[in-house]
Amino acid sequence: MKMIFTFLLLLAIAAQLSACNTVQGFGKDLQRGGEAIERTAK
Repeated sequence: MKMIFTFLLLLAIAAQLSACNTVQGFGKDLQRGGEAIERTAK
């Protein structure tokens, strides 16, 4: 289970990195990715 969570986290980070253009945008994207993972985990 932990390995699946780690894989999904890395996948979300990679997707966020490819979608943002600035450091500020990266922070917002990373926050949204974390929130999505939290919703999925609940």
